[in-house]
Amino acid sequence: MELSLLQDHFLLRLENLLFVITAVISGSLLVWSMVTQGGIKEIDTRTAVQFINYQDALVLDVRDDSEFAAGHLPNAKHIPAEKIEERWTELQKFKEKPVVVVYRGGIRSNNASLVLKKNGFSQVVNLMGGIDSWKRAGLPMVKR
Repeated sequence: MELSLLQDHFLLRLENLLFVITAVISGSLLVWSMVTQGGIKEIDTRTAVQFINYQDALVLDVRDDSEFAAGHLPNAKHIPAEKIEERWTELQKFKEKPVVVVYRGGIRSNNASLVLKKNGFSQVVNLMGGIDSWKRAGLPMVKR
């Protein structure tokens, strides 16, 4: 009987330990993603549409020239990611508006977003999944 109680107690402590370890790992991953993104928020396509329609957000497409020419969001401003450091001043008038940054898969938009944030743009967000998520949602695209 005592052995059974000891085993139950041990299993309960083991379960608690596993729960704590899982919580610590989960929290660490969350903090890591926030640190590596530099605090840039990601939004889904539905939220992006709301920003565009109701808050007059600027859509900044940071893909390369050929990708942009193949299709982009309506009224998107195009500045390739590798040129954002030298061309961000073109966006000065949008500093107080939301800026939705779009890349092909949503990966490389973070650098462009960080440049804008560093230069005083207060409402910079990345489109989660980039242009690929926009296409999957069946939202409008235009070509030059």
